[in-house]
Amino acid sequence: MNYGIRAAVLGLVGIFAAFISIPMILGFQKPTIETIQHGPRGVAMGLVYNDADVAKSVAANKVPGYLPQLPPVGPKASVVYKNVQILGNLSVGQFTRLMASITQWVAPVQGCNYCHNPENLADDGKYTKVVARRMLQMTQNINQNWTQHVAATGVTCYTCHRGNNIPVNLWVNDTPKVGDNTGMGMAEMTPGKNHPTTVIQAALSSLPSDPYTPYLENAENIRVQSSVALPGTDNSSIKQTDWTYALMMHMSSALGVNCTYCHNSRAFADWSQSTPQRVTAWYGIRMVREANNGYMDPLAPVFPANRKGPQGDVAKVNCATCHNGVYKPLYGVSMAKDFPELQKVTSSAKP
Repeated sequence: MNYGIRAAVLGLVGIFAAFISIPMILGFQKPTIETIQHGPRGVAMGLVYNDADVAKSVAANKVPGYLPQLPPVGPKASVVYKNVQILGNLSVGQFTRLMASITQWVAPVQGCNYCHNPENLADDGKYTKVVARRMLQMTQNINQNWTQHVAATGVTCYTCHRGNNIPVNLWVNDTPKVGDNTGMGMAEMTPGKNHPTTVIQAALSSLPSDPYTPYLENAENIRVQSSVALPGTDNSSIKQTDWTYALMMHMSSALGVNCTYCHNSRAFADWSQSTPQRVTAWYGIRMVREANNGYMDPLAPVFPANRKGPQGDVAKVNCATCHNGVYKPLYGVSMAKDFPELQKVTSSAKP
């Protein structure tokens, strides 16, 4: 190809690239960033928000409409219906209203048949009904016994499900084991470090890809931040630190906040200088751990194989399951106050 032809070709390529690039450049917009002071002045405790991301999270955390409460009049559900093990103390009207609400929260497409045998509503043949019963017990337990975390706002089935059969944000044990071929070669460590993570896992970092098993199922020590400048009593390993930081990144992305939402930037380890939210998070970790060990894991024999993870465990909850990217689920709007039957334990709802 002579010089003239080559120049012409390169010119055409340049013009084509310009036509492609100009719309892309014009389509870019500078994000509007807002910083909110969250602690004492001068300690860099500001929460940084992108207005575009906030608008998306507001749309994703809208509260659905639901039926109004009904008075406790008329016959009890346990008298009219068979095999009502948890909500039998409700009136038929109250019971029907809650069942209709759960249908909209969990199975708006499939309807009642997602859990029930239409030929025999009392039948427990569908695993989804057995799971739903246990999830009702878990919800009651959280609202009654974990007020240190959920306060008076509480939770309902919608808090996690948001109109989906399976909540969007769940996790299973899938940390690579020694000998697993993950395609990462020598770059990946056994704990999953350097394995690509999602935003919810560890905020697209190279930190361990499973920060949940050690802390939200097991009770590994989370305190790795030293309170002294020189080596002292802190004997945490680098691996423990990586896992802890992965959990912190998960919590940050799950709630849509910075580290300073809970910690004072000048003294991360000092509880006395931390925000009240750190205590709330402390209880939240233990609440999630109880939910996984007391309610989710024991359901493994009930779930079919196609609903289990690669290691045969059931899907479990994490911070993002309820929070869905915001500091308070549904921005703090309480649906539970309009469903008192979900606020108190009415049967053997303990884990």
